Formats: sequence, C-alpha cells, structure tokens
Amino acid sequence: MRILSIGLTQKTINDLNRKSDYIIDECIDIEDSYNYMISRDYDLFLIQYEEPLSLDEYERYVSKMSKKLRIPFVILSKDKAKDTEIRFLKCGADDFIKKPFDIDIVLLRIKTRLKQPIDDTISIGAFTIDKFSQKVRYNNKELDIKGKPFSILSYLALNQNRVISKDTILNAIWEEPEYVSPNVVEVSINNIRDKLDKKIGKNFIETIRRRGYKFCYTPSIL
Repeated sequence: MRILSIGLTQKTINDLNRKSDYIIDECIDIEDSYNYMISRDYDLFLIQYEEPLSLDEYERYVSKMSKKLRIPFVILSKDKAKDTEIRFLKCGADDFIKKPFDIDIVLLRIKTRLKQPIDDTISIGAFTIDKFSQKVRYNNKELDIKGKPFSILSYLALNQNRVISKDTILNAIWEEPEYVSPNVVEVSINNIRDKLDKKIGKNFIETIRRRGYKFCYTPSIL
C-alpha cells in the first residue's frame, strides 16, 4: 500500500520504513503533494503539521482533499492545543496524533484506518499469509512465494472478492509504477498460480476480463 507523507521528519519516515512494508512517498509540503498526485494514487495521507505553518491553509487542504479522494487522512503534530485537533477532525482528518508519539502506535492507527490485520497475519480457512516473516502456508505447509508475487498475493487477499486492476496493483506494490509495464503483473500472477493454485488444486486468483484480478479462494465448509 502507498502512503503520501507531507512534512514528516526524516527520522519518522525512516522508522516507518523500518517497521512496515508501506511504500512511502515524501513531500516537503502540501504544494509539493500535487506533483505526486499527478501520476500516483494513495491509500492514506500522513501529514505533519507544526507552527508556524498556516493552520487555515492546512485545514482547507485536508477539507478539499479528503472529500475528493475519500481516503484516510492522519495528522501528526506537537501542537497540543485542543482547538487545533478539533479543527483538523472537523475538516475531514480521520485521526490526530500528538507528539511525542511511539512509532508502533502510529503504525497501529494507520492499520486501523486502512482496515488491515493488526498482527500482520491474513487467515482465510487453512490458508495463511504472514506478512512479517513473508511466508505463505496452506494446511500448515509452506509454499515458495517470495518477492513481488508475495506482495501481490497479500494485497489481493487483503481485498478479498474485490476486483483489483493492474494499474492499482502496480501503484500499491512498485515504488515507481509509472516506469513499470503492466505485463510484470501478469508474470507475477502466473508465478503465484504455478506455486499456489496448481500445487493446492484450488483457484485462488481469478482473472476478470478487462478489469483485473480477484482473490477468490473460499474455505471449504464441512
């Protein structure tokens, strides 16, 4: 998943990169953010607001972009004023985290906003994906799915039964999707099918013609 960070310190960005697998694009300020939105889509905005930045300007930005994009907006700030927090939450921010903060708490709140599993494990019947150790298992048997195929499988499983386009997959998985051919998604999907569908004898990923792919595995009901 891809996060647009605006105004974050390098230490915060480094900590997020070290403790998560999110792709984080770094913007200097809100004006810089428009350049990134030309070619990329985002799952969440993470904005650091500090004085002497204009609260009115940031408030207008969050209000406009949250309505337009309909994705979570999380604000980080050392401004402890109650009025600042209220203004951001009223204008469309989904969360307001005050400094000093623990990076693990920030990541948990991000996962909550993105509706992701808290423990980094996706379990669907006998099928499990451990994102932390990057292991895929079926009936406790480990399957050799690594790298980009692993990331794509995890992303599709998180969005179970939703049709996900190639462009959306590229944007969520590759750091610079605008320079990558959509054909690499097909190659990775075929790799997953070779190592998962064919070995297990079940369909996990369905191709929806002209639309994309869908994680379609349903556990057997005894």
